[in-house]
Amino acid sequence: MEVSRIRALRGPNLWSRRTALEAIVSCTEAERAIAGIPGFEARLRARFPAIGLLQPAGQERSVSMARALGLATLGLQSQAGCPVTFVRTVPTLEAGIYQVVVEYTEEEVGRLALKFALELCRAAEHDTPFDLDAALAQLRDLDEDVRIGPSTGSIVQAGVQRGIPFRRLTQGSLIQFGWGKKQRRIQAAEMDRSSAIAEAIAQDKELTKTLLHAAGVPVPEGRPVEDAEDAWAAAQEIGAPVVVKPRDGNQGKGVAVNISTREQVLAAYAVAEKYGSAVLVERYIPGHDFRLLVVGSTLVAASRRDPPQVFGDAVHTIRELVDEVNKDPRRGEGHATSLTKIRLDDIAIATLAKAGYTPDSIPPKGALVILRNNANLSTGGTATDVTDEVHPEFAAHAIAAARTVGLDICGVDIVAGTVIKPLESQGGAIVEVNAAPGLRMHLAPSYGKPRAVGEAVIADMFAPEDDGRIPVVAVAGTNGKTTTVRLIAHLQGVNGHLVGMTNSDGVYIGQQRIDVGDCSGPRSARNVLLHPDVDAAVFETARGGILREGLGFDRCDVAVVTNIGMGDHLGLNFISTVEDLAVVKRVIVENVAPTGTAVLNATDPNVANMADSCPGSVIFFSNDRQHTLITTQRAKNQRVVYRDGQAIVAARGAEEQRIALADIPLTYDGAIDFQVENAMAAIAAAWALGLDWQVIRRGLASFVNDAQTAPGRFNRFEFRGATIFADYGHNPDAIQALVRAIERMPAKRRSVVISGAGDRRDVDICRQTEILGTAFDQVVLYEDQCQRGREDGEVLALLRQGLAGATRAQDVREIRGEFLAIDTAMDELGAGDLCLILVDQVEEALAHIEQRIAADCAISAAMRQPAGQSVAH
Repeated sequence: MEVSRIRALRGPNLWSRRTALEAIVSCTEAERAIAGIPGFEARLRARFPAIGLLQPAGQERSVSMARALGLATLGLQSQAGCPVTFVRTVPTLEAGIYQVVVEYTEEEVGRLALKFALELCRAAEHDTPFDLDAALAQLRDLDEDVRIGPSTGSIVQAGVQRGIPFRRLTQGSLIQFGWGKKQRRIQAAEMDRSSAIAEAIAQDKELTKTLLHAAGVPVPEGRPVEDAEDAWAAAQEIGAPVVVKPRDGNQGKGVAVNISTREQVLAAYAVAEKYGSAVLVERYIPGHDFRLLVVGSTLVAASRRDPPQVFGDAVHTIRELVDEVNKDPRRGEGHATSLTKIRLDDIAIATLAKAGYTPDSIPPKGALVILRNNANLSTGGTATDVTDEVHPEFAAHAIAAARTVGLDICGVDIVAGTVIKPLESQGGAIVEVNAAPGLRMHLAPSYGKPRAVGEAVIADMFAPEDDGRIPVVAVAGTNGKTTTVRLIAHLQGVNGHLVGMTNSDGVYIGQQRIDVGDCSGPRSARNVLLHPDVDAAVFETARGGILREGLGFDRCDVAVVTNIGMGDHLGLNFISTVEDLAVVKRVIVENVAPTGTAVLNATDPNVANMADSCPGSVIFFSNDRQHTLITTQRAKNQRVVYRDGQAIVAARGAEEQRIALADIPLTYDGAIDFQVENAMAAIAAAWALGLDWQVIRRGLASFVNDAQTAPGRFNRFEFRGATIFADYGHNPDAIQALVRAIERMPAKRRSVVISGAGDRRDVDICRQTEILGTAFDQVVLYEDQCQRGREDGEVLALLRQGLAGATRAQDVREIRGEFLAIDTAMDELGAGDLCLILVDQVEEALAHIEQRIAADCAISAAMRQPAGQSVAH
């Protein structure tokens, strides 16, 4: 068994809405049915007992080793703690070749699990060892390293429950919520609107104290010190006991509390200076350590934190007691678990020494042994929720501290006897204000109720009715996608939106193109959604991107499918039939929002059948007003768009909007059927988005389909009295639509310039010239700049083959080079002729045509000038 290709499907895809790995797996003849490999399943289960059933009960079809690979990949992730459930194995038309699709939550973990699963299957096949424990340990470690931590994860989960889309921007905890203009960002438990100044203040504990004192918030007496002796002097000034801590530390690192002697102060200073730029000495305030979480201007959670501790049993040493406590599955090494393991480090040993213990001491039964004087969870402390007990005045001081520093999410550390009384009445004080506070103690306290702090953060970032989304339209189909995308974007622009648009020409933000090339895939869509100014998006959604990576968004408001035709890369990526292709294009319809709409071509059965897969509503469109789906849909009081003579009608029940084709320049007064269909699709999409009909009419009338605004989409030129159309049609269906349009236009003589894309099937390349040979007098063949895997001359031979039965084309020429082919056809044009140029290098070819026309005009103007005069330029 070999794995030849692995793709990460990072968005909704052909198989599911989940993120997944898709592997192409080849099996030998023996591996296509593991029942025929003696002892394989028993050996596999011996190495991985949790793999589950390889063959569901009652299934008679033989199970391949590719199926075992998929189940092992899923099972290894699950055993490592990843919440995954989806796996599918699909045989392709090629014998022994399978598509194995396995869900992942973290891509790196999924890829490593697939690697181990392949090793596991091979070990079972050849009866060699496989170290399951080592593999699972490596997967768990990697998962802990790369997955979002619990604090950030709680906010992400709250956003998901609200339907707010999110994207992880780094391997760390930088997360974007929402799209375009509505986006917000967090990093760990810190919002984008918290200023760097506020964070800097929070890190400077002395400055924080100064500001809080000025605001009337109780803080402990103390000052910064310059060296160890100055620390002892400050301790004497303040009066023992004292706290020694770094001026700009975090997570309790380097903090020593309740110390009194000179030796203790000097030792504490030596530790504290390692963790900060300066050291503070403050009055020690007896009492409990409380952490209050303030979000915005609201106290959302409060915990009492207790230092790491064990209780003696008169049998075990302190070291053994600590080991026993650390067996709690809630305790881990980092921040990924709700609690952190207790460490017997130098600080813990020094703390024990103060109480007369060493790590190997056996404390009396019931004796409380404190291993640290600070209660941070990151050093092994525990937390008890006290949110419901906090006195309003106590809470008011915490909120005032957060607002004074300027933090939107703030962890306020308070030392006091209790939270049920006002702070001043018990001599308590605020000892620290923390930016990006840990949320673990509130999400999963050691004792008491968990608090919905993630929901509180999301509620502060987004209003109750705001899901952070901008209108998203996805357009798929074989032909007409780019023109439909451009027209929908234009209509939204007329409505006042700054539209982000992707298509096969590039990425556009408003009128500015920010990327060039075929940008109809998911990466370009994601980039548009990252743009901070965009308030609407329209995406051309190509087959290749869906197969390669899935969609670039989780759902769309409108999905438009124009048509499904032959020749759209059939034979590639195991998509062999039009029905296969329809399943791929259907992905955008399956991922319409429940409140959204699918716009479907009623005349194309493969498209119309997608209606059953749409979670939202459907608008059918058709050139045939009497089509069964149109009449039935309208009878149900559902929306339809259809052609009625020289008008396009949008109707629901008895209500109608009628738009004359003469008012839609794109359609050439209705002469070009495929442009009428594109216009109907765009009108339906605009209607689904709720655009005003006056805006739609104005947008249709002002849309220009020239080489600048829609390059390669039936662009018209005039040359020497002849008409030239340039188009990027590159499959039989597109060619057929172009021929129907051309045949309606009068012409003395018709010529066509064409090549063929090498990555099409032979039959599709031949079919193009079969169609053209019946409609044009002259055919000029040229070879694409890129042959896409074909040998030189191979495509031209197939195009010639297609012309073998031509009923009209008698003048056929072969030209090496696209521009030379264009020149050859243009040189022979006369008044009243018509020429169709099927371009390959779209922008370069259009520029070449325009240059030829400009040069010809200049020559004609010069010839018209009287002798001795020059033409002004």
